[in-house]
Amino acid sequence: MSLVKDITYTKFDASVDVDVRLGVDPRKADQMVRGTVALPHGIGKVVRVLVLCTPDKEEEAREAGADHVGMDEYIQKIEQGWTDIDVIITMPTAMAKVGKLGRILGPRGLMPNPKSGTVTMEVGQAVREVKAGKIDFKVDKTGIIHVGIGKVSFNPEMLEGNALELINTLARLKPSSSKGTYFQSIHLSSTMSPSIQIDKSSIAGI
Repeated sequence: MSLVKDITYTKFDASVDVDVRLGVDPRKADQMVRGTVALPHGIGKVVRVLVLCTPDKEEEAREAGADHVGMDEYIQKIEQGWTDIDVIITMPTAMAKVGKLGRILGPRGLMPNPKSGTVTMEVGQAVREVKAGKIDFKVDKTGIIHVGIGKVSFNPEMLEGNALELINTLARLKPSSSKGTYFQSIHLSSTMSPSIQIDKSSIAGI
């Protein structure tokens, strides 16, 4: 992590990313790796949250720190092209309406999903978790997990803590149908730095 910081020369506070190549075939449903992780030190940026909910849940969402709260008016805004948000949280009872936005939200990674905790009746808790650094991840079609774990301005220990939390979470999610080496490779990089390959044997438990 210290080396990543040393070789980052951007004038802005670059993101630090972890790329993990897994020994899975994402085309097979039983080898799809996806989930959420609560990074202990957050991700270093303000997460803009929209909660699509019924009126009885609006106050709960606002008190938890949601940036935008409502239903029909925001669905209409999204249909008109507005996506100036990072996370959308909604309720199971609202998915009939929200589901119609899939063609807009899906390609942008904004579609709420029960597996990532963004479709829930506990909207306040979900908002607090996202604001505190809970992120979701999903293996891509080439078998790679790509996750931003913080900023170059973080100290090395904070970045290490976040990276280990992600890697340990991936280890727990190993599909039983995955054969051979599960962790194929692990690389670190910042927004505009070269990548650094990590010696897997230096990480306990994988």
